Amino acid sequence: MKIHTETGLSNQGLAGQQVDAGTGTGKARSSFGSPKAVYIHIPFCTNKCFYCDFNSYVLKDQPVMDYLRALDREMALTVQQTPPQQIDTIFVGGGTPTVLTPDEMEFFLASVRKHFPNWAPDIEFTMEANPGTTDLDKLAVMKAGGVNRVSFGVQSFQNTLLSGIGRIHNTDDVYRSLENAHKAGLHNLSIDLMFGLPNQTVEMLNESITKALELDLPHYSVYSLKVEENTLFHTMYQKNQLPLPNEEDELQMYLLLMSRMKEAGYKQYEISNFAKPGFESRHNMTYWRNEDYYGLGAGAHGYVGRQRHVNIKGVNPYNEGAAAGLPRLEQFTVSAEEAMEDFAMVGLRMLDGLQTSRFEDQFGRKFEDMFQAPLERLLKQGLLVNRSDGDGYKLSEQGVLYGNDVFGAFIGHLTLGD
Repeated sequence: MKIHTETGLSNQGLAGQQVDAGTGTGKARSSFGSPKAVYIHIPFCTNKCFYCDFNSYVLKDQPVMDYLRALDREMALTVQQTPPQQIDTIFVGGGTPTVLTPDEMEFFLASVRKHFPNWAPDIEFTMEANPGTTDLDKLAVMKAGGVNRVSFGVQSFQNTLLSGIGRIHNTDDVYRSLENAHKAGLHNLSIDLMFGLPNQTVEMLNESITKALELDLPHYSVYSLKVEENTLFHTMYQKNQLPLPNEEDELQMYLLLMSRMKEAGYKQYEISNFAKPGFESRHNMTYWRNEDYYGLGAGAHGYVGRQRHVNIKGVNPYNEGAAAGLPRLEQFTVSAEEAMEDFAMVGLRMLDGLQTSRFEDQFGRKFEDMFQAPLERLLKQGLLVNRSDGDGYKLSEQGVLYGNDVFGAFIGHLTLGD
């Protein structure tokens, strides 16, 4: 069994859509307000990690200010097309947004505030960061610009593993960056860890978990390595040069992770995410609840109303595209079938499961009617169970280990008439 817990959410956003089915009996919701969530992509990195297939580019010689001005223009055009109401969450991903200089960061955050001015009093404003790219001055600019949550890509607490996956930071950088964040008044912090890395053992992961928990942070994300095409790791894998843990060790890593997080008082609220009560990532819940969001920046995905879009990926092509209008690579209407399947797949990533009342509200159809065959099979196999409140379904303990199989069961079963 290969465990894949990655989501990609922090870098591109999922196509979590909220769609009027427009077919069949019942009354589906047919009106949409503006999204309450904003995703913004900063595509620059200090270097390209060996496993990374995200839309990112090495910073050296990149036209950073030209990109930030193009992003400002995309924001302006976007809010002209779909004026924002109150914004509940903002997430800045990458790339590594914290490679921006303090001046660039100040310009960028001022743009965000200018175009999306109506922030909820309890807005969650997250920025991804890499240890070693967050000095006190930059963090102070981030705090002053409205950022109140920082997610650090730590990945491991063994320097040998870090260098083996192409990370340029070390464990000293991790502690220094977290200390600086606290000094800047940023206390809602999260770190990412990875398992299933080349040459990683169960004992090494256990040590990383221990060091992570000693930090007593409100949130942790832990992802398994997935070897993606167009990465150095994929090339090595094809040549049988990538010493990955075997499947049994990877399973033990995931079981260990879940056990230790639970013992430490963290709730596993999603396949890969653990939080103290009240510190779940509200922005990512937008995707998992199949709700609308703005998507801005090179390669970003967004969904507004019934339209999904993907932006132009390259930095210079994106800049040129934004100068001419909205920098779209493609834009299309999402079918009711796809939206329903998305609802099932992303909703079941949450350990509390999906709510069938939300499904009926969005689509005017009963979840059980649309997915009768896979639902009955998964319940019989013990991979799904009913929610305790009777409003929907969630993964069983065994289902958590076979999540990809469960999610895939909801694909390709629907055929709706016009």
